Amino acid sequence: MSLGDEHGSSGGYADTGQTRTRLPESDPYGGARRGGRSSSRSLVTVVGVVVLLIAAIAFANRGDDSPAGGSTSDKPATSATAATGEKPVQPKSGGIPTGFAHSEAGAQSAAANYSVALVSADILKPANRTAIVKQVFVTDQQATLEDRLNAAYSKEFLSNIGLDPNGNPTKGQTYVSRTVPIGTKATSYSDTAATLEVWCTGLYGTAGANSANPVTSDWFTMTLQLRWTDNDWKVDSFSQKDGPTPVPGDNKASSADEMAKAVEEYGGFTYAR
Repeated sequence: MSLGDEHGSSGGYADTGQTRTRLPESDPYGGARRGGRSSSRSLVTVVGVVVLLIAAIAFANRGDDSPAGGSTSDKPATSATAATGEKPVQPKSGGIPTGFAHSEAGAQSAAANYSVALVSADILKPANRTAIVKQVFVTDQQATLEDRLNAAYSKEFLSNIGLDPNGNPTKGQTYVSRTVPIGTKATSYSDTAATLEVWCTGLYGTAGANSANPVTSDWFTMTLQLRWTDNDWKVDSFSQKDGPTPVPGDNKASSADEMAKAVEEYGGFTYAR
C-alpha cells in the first residue's frame, strides 16, 4: 500500500507491461498451421542439443585455469542489479534488518528494507509503530515523525479502512499491506549521507468475506534520505510518488479467501544489494 493512497498525509514524511503473447490456433495470415518436422531433421536436432548440453556441462565443471594474479579484464562486468557480494545485513531487530554495509550498496539495501517497513500493516498498529520508528529513523527525527504518524493513522482513519483503534481488522478478515521493492537507485552518495529511490509494487486492502476494502495492487517510488549514524544507515526523511506503473496483466483475480490464505502462508523477504 502506498502511503499516498490509504495512509493519508503526514507532512513531509507520509505524503507520507508486459503483455503475454499467445500462439494462435491457426496461421495469423490465413494459412494452416505448419506440420511437424520430418523424422530425419528431428533426429539431427536432438543430436545437436545433446552435444551442446555435454559441452555446456564440461565448460561449467572445469576449474579456473588462469594463473594466480592473472588479468581478469576479459571477465564481464557486473550489471547494475547484480549482487555485490558484500554481507548485506546483521540479524534482524524487531523484524527489520540492521547493520548495513557502509557503502553505496549498503545504503541501497537499507532503503529497500526500510521501504518495506514504512509501508506495512505493522506501522498502522500503535503498539508496533514506536518500535519501527526507533529502528528506522535517525534519533533526532524520531519524536517528530512519531507524532505525525500518530496523527495520520488516527482512530477515524483506521475505522475508515475497516480497522479497530489497535490497527486490527474484524474477526474473520485479514488486513494486507505488503511492499515489494522492484529496484533501487542512488541519486547521491557520500560516506555520511545518501539519497535513494526505491521503485515498489505492493498489495493493500482487507481480505475476507464481505470486505468493503478488497485487496488491490499499486506501484510507487519512495525517495529516502539516509544518514550514516551509530554505524548504520538510518532514514532522515522520505517522500513518495506514484509509478512507474506497467500495463495491467490479464490475470484472473483470486477470491478473498485465497488472498487471505496466501498472505498468511507466504512470508516476506530481506532485500539486499
